[in-house]
Amino acid sequence: MSFQTEDPPLILASASSARRAVLEAAGLRFEAVAAAVDEASIKESARAEGFSPEDTAMMLAEAKARRVAAAQPEALVIGCDQMLVLEDRWFDKPEGPEAARGHLEALRGKEHRLVTAVLCWRGGRRVWGHVSQPRLAMRAVSDAFIDAYLAAEGERVTESVGAYRLEGPGVQLFDRVEGEHAAILGLPLLPLLGFLRQHGVLLR
Repeated sequence: MSFQTEDPPLILASASSARRAVLEAAGLRFEAVAAAVDEASIKESARAEGFSPEDTAMMLAEAKARRVAAAQPEALVIGCDQMLVLEDRWFDKPEGPEAARGHLEALRGKEHRLVTAVLCWRGGRRVWGHVSQPRLAMRAVSDAFIDAYLAAEGERVTESVGAYRLEGPGVQLFDRVEGEHAAILGLPLLPLLGFLRQHGVLLR
């Protein structure tokens, strides 16, 4: 027996393996489609116009969902985005291990938040949206630990905005984590499941 109805089809507008794993673990049937949007340009414009990180994350999630929905208008498309915010600084995914080192050095000994937006798009409009903001306090890790961590993770440090995978060795970086684990991985799952039940996609 399935928890999920046959209609509408679900599409995740993301190439993130972590987001796919979150939905798969919850038992959802969906197609994952990467959304080609100019994230840097959207962020730059949003920052220049004074938008908050929360609004910017939602704008990015919507841009991804709209792009994918244009080709499959009958589907319910899930768009997501996550921004790491430390004080008033916005972080992007590091381009390589040395950039990742810079991220970790900036974050160590401090608390940051992961502004994580999810929305659903169907029939040419946004039908639901939510922003979660998990907070993470990174230990005052030593340079030696950062060296060992970067060596262990290799290129995987470029896959997340904070240069860490909480589902992997990155958990050793932290003293305290507040918020839903799935939201930290990039997709606020419990609010999304609640909407899908209300929308008739999942059984109540």
